[in-house]
Amino acid sequence: MPNMMERTCIILKPDALQRNLLGEVVRRFELKGLKIIGMKMISLSDAHLDEHYAHLKEKPFFGDIKKFMKSAPVVVIALEGAACVNAVRILVGKTFGNEAEAGSIRGDMSMGTMNLVHASDSPENGDVEIKRFFAPEEIFAYKKIDADFIYG
Repeated sequence: MPNMMERTCIILKPDALQRNLLGEVVRRFELKGLKIIGMKMISLSDAHLDEHYAHLKEKPFFGDIKKFMKSAPVVVIALEGAACVNAVRILVGKTFGNEAEAGSIRGDMSMGTMNLVHASDSPENGDVEIKRFFAPEEIFAYKKIDADFIYG
């Protein structure tokens, strides 16, 4: 198995839950062979959102993002796999659903700015985001019995 094991953080946004797409999105990560090492449903606080979207705080649409992200619970998922950040970014697709590739999560299930899912953009941010949303005891280390078949 390659040593380039990475972790990434996924947020299934309120539109994914409202549209009953949770199972389909999780299924795609599992089909790819990624290991779920943490998953839970939470309500995002202002503190979570201010920290997570700090790079957007000065943008005029920041208030709309916060309102949307607080409109329903979200599901946060920690995934692990070889080079998984890039693999997940490909699975998720481009930011805007109407521009995302067919076959990607956003390309198949989203049309605009309500784009169903957040995915970490780097291994470093994946680690930071996992720590933001999960306590250490909520992350699980285990061997998947199919890992040898996935990574060869």
